[in-house]
Amino acid sequence: MSEALQILKKYWNHDHFREPQEEIIKAVLSGQDTFALMPTGGGKSVCFQIPALMQKGICLVISPLVALMKDQVANLQKRNIKAIALTGGIKSDELIDLLDNCQFGNYKFLYLSPERLQSEWILDRIKTLPINLIAIDEAHCVSQWGHDFRPAYLKISNLKTHFPKVPFLALTATATPRVKEDIITELGLQHPQCFEKSFERKNIAYMVFEIEDKLFRIQQILSKNPQPSIIYVRNRKACLDTAAQLNSLGFKATYYHGGLSTKEKEKNMKLWMEEEVQVMIATNAFGMGIDKANVKTVIHIQLPENMENYYQEAGRAGRNEEKAFAVLLTSPSDIAQAENQFIYVLPDKKFLLEVFIKICNYFQIAYGEGINEQYSFNLNQFCVRYKFPVLKTYNAIQFLDRQGIISLSQEFSEKISLQFIIPSKEVIRYTSLNPNDEEIILAILRSYPGIYDIQTNFNLSLIARKSKHSEIEVQTVLEKLKEKGIVEYHSKNNDTTLVFNEIREDERTINRVAKYLKHQNQLKKEQLESVLNYIKEDSICKSKQILAYFGEEKSTNCGICSYCISQKAKKGTKISLSEQIIALLKTADLSSREIQIKLNNPSNDVIFALQELLENKHILILTNNKYSIK
Repeated sequence: MSEALQILKKYWNHDHFREPQEEIIKAVLSGQDTFALMPTGGGKSVCFQIPALMQKGICLVISPLVALMKDQVANLQKRNIKAIALTGGIKSDELIDLLDNCQFGNYKFLYLSPERLQSEWILDRIKTLPINLIAIDEAHCVSQWGHDFRPAYLKISNLKTHFPKVPFLALTATATPRVKEDIITELGLQHPQCFEKSFERKNIAYMVFEIEDKLFRIQQILSKNPQPSIIYVRNRKACLDTAAQLNSLGFKATYYHGGLSTKEKEKNMKLWMEEEVQVMIATNAFGMGIDKANVKTVIHIQLPENMENYYQEAGRAGRNEEKAFAVLLTSPSDIAQAENQFIYVLPDKKFLLEVFIKICNYFQIAYGEGINEQYSFNLNQFCVRYKFPVLKTYNAIQFLDRQGIISLSQEFSEKISLQFIIPSKEVIRYTSLNPNDEEIILAILRSYPGIYDIQTNFNLSLIARKSKHSEIEVQTVLEKLKEKGIVEYHSKNNDTTLVFNEIREDERTINRVAKYLKHQNQLKKEQLESVLNYIKEDSICKSKQILAYFGEEKSTNCGICSYCISQKAKKGTKISLSEQIIALLKTADLSSREIQIKLNNPSNDVIFALQELLENKHILILTNNKYSIK
């Protein structure tokens, strides 16, 4: 393996492989089909990149994520390794040129989505390439039991017919035993060598706390652990709000979500990577290709959709093998919110059919026509026209994309960003002098409370509806405000490009995929239930719970999670909390929060002990809400 190590050193500047990278590379080089289950941060890409560089020819990499493909191609190109990605939105002429480059330009990697393989002419061109390895990334997408099922993955096994002597390497970061079996069967792996790295992260303390004041607990955690941290939130608004709150408390925080421009993402990422800020507040859009070893704490302040996502996001902590924390803060209302976000917005067959028909009508596609037609598509405008709920519609369209019925070139994003750059009192003065603009301005201010502080993505259709004006009237007011120096206003032409991959057949199209929709919806409900079990179960080690979900048994407790710590506290011989509180109050009058900080006990325990002491008349509460010895 000296040549493999030389390549690792030359291109990645590492002196040794992580376990089991070397064994996977050996299996692939020997021509064997291989299955690799390596949890996040395990270095999966090296397992196909190095053997591909050691052999003549080109490695075909099948991946479902455009952003991941672009990220890996960019990283390879930075290392002067020739790589190409056939992503969506590329015209046929350009595709032909790119495939010519693969054939005659000494390229080493060709990345494409599984849907691309369904195009006969692209498959015909790939058959002529000197393929030395076929790597299937995110291989769990082939399983109906996986958290990201894509039917197009089921057709990858057809490549075995065309490349019978080329090894397949199936890679995934999250697979239960049932999903592993599906991957091997559905991809047609022949007597595969299987490598499974344990999901156990001995240095991560998994913590679950039910608490009302999440911001206060975050403050405590970040103060105690001032190293780089990530806080995962549910949506873009929560990103901005949480970042603003933490900055106001004296922490340095930035944010990352799918609605930011590439320039803004890179700027904020750089601030965090170079540790000019401590905290990255992010939606689940953040994480792809993130390799920062010294992340001390990953905090979730809202429930994740499934345990697979939670494990991956939590696993961004402690990659330097030092002790780190994965903290999930919950409150009683979180369960209802999670159900609203993840379950009640799932489209059923009837709604999916309605959305598909309306999309076809929207673009005036006749029955039996539409294949390979491409259109610019704005989700918000579409939903306003047909009075569809946005999130449920987005899920329906995303499902159609995953089934390969349509293809979306990019994430949905707003067309306009806006910020008021004069004080609020001056804006009020302007509205009083310009009553015709008042309804539109008030609708904006009510919808986007943070619009004075930051450039805010802006939904034109929403404001038009709320203010009872047309979109043109809203745009006219925005242009006027911009001219007068009241707002900073940018109009961005970044609608989604939508491509129809099939002819329009309405019920026939939807009936074909309806079974997948039903199965997916049931799976999502079961996955959320697993998350709820994780937060509710208070009699099992948290690390054990996570390992059990992924099919691993562990006989001993981790000793560092919230459950294990609570057990240690019960067995300890420390003086009671009430006695500790009385000892503290002998030195000074203190509020409940000050007591909690000093004793570092859960707020519920402190409040309960204070109530007991009050009832037994050992202490009293003063007019300034501080407690004192009686």
